[in-house]
Amino acid sequence: MRLLRAVIYGFGKMGRNIALNILEKGYSVIGYDIDRSIKESIDNEELFHSKSFMFIEEEEKILQEIKPDDLIFLLVPPGKVTDEVLTVLLERLPEGSTLIEGGNSNYKEAMEWAALFKQKGIHFLDMGTSGGINGARNGLCAMIGGDAAVYEKIEPFLKEICCNDGLIYAGVSGSGHYLKMIHNGIEYGMMQAIAEGFEMLEKSEFDFNYSEVAKNWNSGSVIRSWLMELLIDSFQDNNKLDNVSGKMHASGEVKWLMEESIKLQLPLPVTYLSLMMRNRSLEDETFSGKVVSALRYSFGGHKVSKG
Repeated sequence: MRLLRAVIYGFGKMGRNIALNILEKGYSVIGYDIDRSIKESIDNEELFHSKSFMFIEEEEKILQEIKPDDLIFLLVPPGKVTDEVLTVLLERLPEGSTLIEGGNSNYKEAMEWAALFKQKGIHFLDMGTSGGINGARNGLCAMIGGDAAVYEKIEPFLKEICCNDGLIYAGVSGSGHYLKMIHNGIEYGMMQAIAEGFEMLEKSEFDFNYSEVAKNWNSGSVIRSWLMELLIDSFQDNNKLDNVSGKMHASGEVKWLMEESIKLQLPLPVTYLSLMMRNRSLEDETFSGKVVSALRYSFGGHKVSKG
């Protein structure tokens, strides 16, 4: 399928990098964000000066511009903002258009929205994403839920903007966000285990170069990973992470995961404790908190308080 163009509704860190990814594949892109100052911040990117890109600063104009053949990506924070935008799009999107909601929303809400959009003749897909800013720019890891026939029509395009084996059709509506919810629980546990290991090194009698340790552990060891790779750079900047606060805020997905596990009567002790450690980090500084904060900033650009 060769799309007419993609509409990126929400031009933050993820939105603008997905837009660059799509433009680089030869497609046209329209961008919009409620924050008009974003227009100034994208002027330095050459691809955004191409004839294939247009940034619209007013919501009414973007709504008038959208055509049924456009593929709309909604990339705004989950919760109230997503609900507000979806309420508008439900009334204003043309019949037959396809909307991909990629804000890591609650899977139950995605199921409800999918039913509402279906009544209006609008296709609604929920998309969980991973890989952070780098993935958005160079190849997404995407988990898609929704109508199989709708997905199949846009699958060739999605494969172009995803990394190899980085695209999965998860199933019916809600399954994409559900899969991402589980993914984030695993991510929490992995980051916490890595962070606790480095905190023990920090409290030991030895004087380790943590960047070199991370490099060693990422070279042939059973715990090698992209997370370990990111730490190499973080520790090179500052071995003690003195410039990073250890306060870590929790995302909604893992709280929902805890609720789901209780409903299923399924114990997830590692995930539970990693979430509790995030809550604990809001009180006192810990070195493990600094490590997780550095990791979150490295892969997702998540805001980090400076130490």
